[in-house]
Amino acid sequence: MSTDAGSGDNRMRKINVRVPEALLEQIEDEWERRGYSSKSEAIRDALRDWVDPSTELSDETLDDLEESREQRERGQTVSEEEARDRLGLDD
Repeated sequence: MSTDAGSGDNRMRKINVRVPEALLEQIEDEWERRGYSSKSEAIRDALRDWVDPSTELSDETLDDLEESREQRERGQTVSEEEARDRLGLDD
């Protein structure tokens, strides 16, 4: 979870945002459970992630990528065209 500090500029400006009622209800249910001190803090954190998304991959994804590389090196991969033929898929 990000914190409010870190951007180097702590000046805050207020904005008005309209969100669907269902989304607001989800935010109401989640912000405190996730350890935020306020809805505003949670939304600021979500906006920071949107502007600067995390590039960290999960261990599972990294394992899958390694397995894929190994399969390619062993010649165990096929082209998209061959995969489509094998699966009977048309364009």
